[in-house]
Amino acid sequence: MESLKGHFLIASPHLLDPNFIRTVVLLVHHSEEGAFGVVLNRPTDNTIKELWERVGETPCEVEGRVHLGGPVSGPLMAVHSDASLAEMEIVPGVYFAAQRDHLEGLLKKQGHEFRFFVGHSGWGSGQLENELKQGAWFTAPASSELVFSSEEDMWRKLTHQIGRNLLAEMLKLDYLPADPSLN
Repeated sequence: MESLKGHFLIASPHLLDPNFIRTVVLLVHHSEEGAFGVVLNRPTDNTIKELWERVGETPCEVEGRVHLGGPVSGPLMAVHSDASLAEMEIVPGVYFAAQRDHLEGLLKKQGHEFRFFVGHSGWGSGQLENELKQGAWFTAPASSELVFSSEEDMWRKLTHQIGRNLLAEMLKLDYLPADPSLN
């Protein structure tokens, strides 16, 4: 089994689980024991500042939205771009943190991109592989540009890109123009 760590799981249009309809999940970990990731495109109505005032011990001026990482509860987590405040690297330039001192450091530093998450997405041994076989998810390699891009139309952009790639592969084309009328 090849690890999908550092890949996106893009919900198939046929995936009807309300926790994952039109979601893009960044896989933080994937092994034979299971998989763990966070939904990138589910911002909540809560700000990081509001949440930090309840759980943190230091002041916070960050107004960004907290994201719902998935249906499984757990500690507050962040995906970010600061290697010095990371427990692991997910893909080049994208890091994961859940330790309190790392999260506090992210809130104090300027100039780094980050997303905070409550909850996460988890799969037991073989569960994700079964969902992939059933066609519930598309996969694509993650990149820092896409991880930190606007969540507003992330799912649409990635499904469109996957469809274009599949079409080009099926038609055995080296290049497929963005506008087919230009052919």
